[in-house]
Amino acid sequence: MEKTATSLPQKIWKLIKENPIVVLLVIACVIVGFTIDNFFSIRNFNSLISNTTVRFLIALGVSGCLITKGTDLSAGRAVGLCACLAGTLLQDPTYTGRMYNWPEVSLLVAFIIVVAVGALFGLINGLIISKLNVPPFIATLGTQTIIYGICLVFTDAQPVGKFKDSYKNFVNGTWFSVKGGFPGIPYLLAWAVIFGLFFWFLYNKTTHGKYMYAIGGNENAAEVSGVNTARTKIIIYVTAGMMYAIAGYLLAPKGGGANSGSGMGYELEAIAGCTIGGVSTTGGIGTVGGVLVGVLVFELLKIVLQFLDVNPYYNYIVQGLVIVTAVALDIRKYIAKK
Repeated sequence: MEKTATSLPQKIWKLIKENPIVVLLVIACVIVGFTIDNFFSIRNFNSLISNTTVRFLIALGVSGCLITKGTDLSAGRAVGLCACLAGTLLQDPTYTGRMYNWPEVSLLVAFIIVVAVGALFGLINGLIISKLNVPPFIATLGTQTIIYGICLVFTDAQPVGKFKDSYKNFVNGTWFSVKGGFPGIPYLLAWAVIFGLFFWFLYNKTTHGKYMYAIGGNENAAEVSGVNTARTKIIIYVTAGMMYAIAGYLLAPKGGGANSGSGMGYELEAIAGCTIGGVSTTGGIGTVGGVLVGVLVFELLKIVLQFLDVNPYYNYIVQGLVIVTAVALDIRKYIAKK
């Protein structure tokens, strides 16, 4: 039996039906771009890249949790703690207000220490969820609070700043910049490309990726098929913790400093970006490309609101509505398939 060819209008309508939020926000960006000056500018584009990269790394970590019908509410606080840790390790040694008088370390050593700490908290989450069978929502809510408490104790609720120039340049530097002209392309773009490709390979070309989608589709069936679900979940949450650590390492100099409030709410933005990008909260569905699109669209929403001169307090209301709508549409698609 021959398949009926799908016409271009049908394909467009299908795209709109399956991604209404993405389509609407892109239309809004186009309208704002052609009605307000400087929206389509290199500097605005660079700002979008810088903000998207950090959120994209966090969303990549969260995506694995969502695909296996889990979640990670500790992501934002883990990012904040790792940002503070990286900041204290890489403060200017000549700065009289250094938080800790630790021996000077290189950027690489600091990076390894921060990633190890992130992996440790990811391991704790994975063990609680897979071995103690605590629901991911409750488990990560608990570790979220613990990590925040540790960060408060570690920093004494004081800001961390005055980083080494090498650290600031490593994160905030640009390629091809021209003094007084072209501002250049941010180094941060390389991080997004490298980890985007890595996760695409991990999800699509490895046994771990196959196991992850199998668990999200039907965990009991995956176990019967021989999948070690506990080990797979632990790997997912350890990997997520490492991604939060890397995001925190980049966040400190990008924001000009770090404090115990750094990263607050980033887990919700990551979940929203994933959901907008097609990662289903019902499990078993999601792509790296979709995550990138979702995060980009969510960051574009913030920029649009800023250019429209909307009161910043209303931003949270709009973002909250987008999150709820994205999840509601995802649930409706799941019910329709059943």
